[in-house]
Amino acid sequence: MNELARRIDDALPQTQCTRCGYPDCARYAQAIAAGEAGINQCPPGGAEGIERLAALTGLPVRPLDPRCGIEGPVTVAVIDEAWCIGCTLCIQACPTDAIVGIHKRMHTVVEPYCTGCELCLPVCPVDCISLEIVSGERTGWQAWTAEQAQQGRERYNSRQLRLAREKQEHDARLDTKAREKLTDLAAHSQITDEAVLDKKRAVIEAALARSRAKRGQAGG
Repeated sequence: MNELARRIDDALPQTQCTRCGYPDCARYAQAIAAGEAGINQCPPGGAEGIERLAALTGLPVRPLDPRCGIEGPVTVAVIDEAWCIGCTLCIQACPTDAIVGIHKRMHTVVEPYCTGCELCLPVCPVDCISLEIVSGERTGWQAWTAEQAQQGRERYNSRQLRLAREKQEHDARLDTKAREKLTDLAAHSQITDEAVLDKKRAVIEAALARSRAKRGQAGG
């Protein structure tokens, strides 16, 4: 990320809501810096956010793009625990790990960590999540603080690191299982035909090679 993109990213509220059309605030900042996105695509930042971005980029102030949403108050998600079925879909969708719970058990929102991104709403199959306004009539940067933005970014980055680590661990477990089967394929299979076993060995070896190549690309 270049210096301009970093400064733009610092001027965003870090809700990680994706309403700008990008996967997260950092990539939206990079797109603005590269001239690929407008400065008026962040509803949580609102009008003041657009003015901040205009000052950083030298671009003219423009109204918020209605396709991205509207400026509004800060909200937090609230789960009606009586209706929650414990599907974990909201946990998977939350960009800041603000929802806790386990499979088939009720979930709850840790309010201080919720950015009001709304990403949990569409994935809930029983519609048990609602939004509660916590900033009164204040909207945009009038309702959001630099401390909240920093926390949102830190928690989002921590989540990305956790997901990457868990994927590596998962891939390593699969790799180990595949190698164990390959070591003595006949003992792990009901197939006795050597020709068929050879074909299966080739498939597993190819899968292991792809896995090694993928890990090499990720590490490079």
